Amino acid sequence: MHYIDEGSGPVIVMVHGNPTWSYYFRHLITLLRSKYRVIALDHIGCGLSEKPQKYSYCLAQHIENMEQLLTHLHIDRFSLVVHDWGGAIGIGCAVNHISSVDKIVVMNTAAFRSSRIPLRIRLCRLPLAGEVIVRMLNGFAWPAQFMAVKKKLAATVAKAYLAPYNNWQNRVAVYNFVRDIPLDAQHPSYATLVDIEKKLPLLRAHAVSLLIVWGGGDFCFNDHFFKEWRTRFPEAEYHYFPDGGHYILEDKREEIVPLLTSFFRV
Repeated sequence: MHYIDEGSGPVIVMVHGNPTWSYYFRHLITLLRSKYRVIALDHIGCGLSEKPQKYSYCLAQHIENMEQLLTHLHIDRFSLVVHDWGGAIGIGCAVNHISSVDKIVVMNTAAFRSSRIPLRIRLCRLPLAGEVIVRMLNGFAWPAQFMAVKKKLAATVAKAYLAPYNNWQNRVAVYNFVRDIPLDAQHPSYATLVDIEKKLPLLRAHAVSLLIVWGGGDFCFNDHFFKEWRTRFPEAEYHYFPDGGHYILEDKREEIVPLLTSFFRV
């Protein structure tokens, strides 16, 4: 597993989703490393981590990988910044080690069940055809550079996002993340997600502070998910950007930076 580990001080762990990698947090790392120890991991199969072709790319495995990394680095207290699949993974780790968690920043993600999934993502889950779309035609990572933002990415930035996923073999996790979305009780990761959802009240019980930063123009994690977070954690600080897309850090970085600076400083 590849990870970035920069700075010193209170630990902030950044957990990406699909089809991004630690590169998504590059500006936050630069910003926060002067006062904090910032760790940004690449899930197995993603970014600069190894990409085994036969591997258990499931939610429980990703959580276990994160737990092993924190153990390896001797991290006994930390805060989180989570995005997309990083929500279920990072918060899944957090609720298993709740006494170690200080603060969590939630960005366009979920850590609870939902049957809502865009048709374009459902197509990528189809047997055989879905694998062709995602792994052969790059029909998930490539469109994300346009569909996940409201402001056009610079060519160099778009290229960087796609660089780790440049062939069939290297898109193995991108495809398996899509397959691992648990929509019903028969899905292998459903029970894991239910367990995370049931443990969410632990965040309030242990006084974990939440900052919710949301892009209202997200085609995937839309307002339904934002309202669910607000319902579950009405006391959380939240900031909603109606003209921000799924890659909210790309669209609204200048507005978000002071919010995180203030949130972690208090």
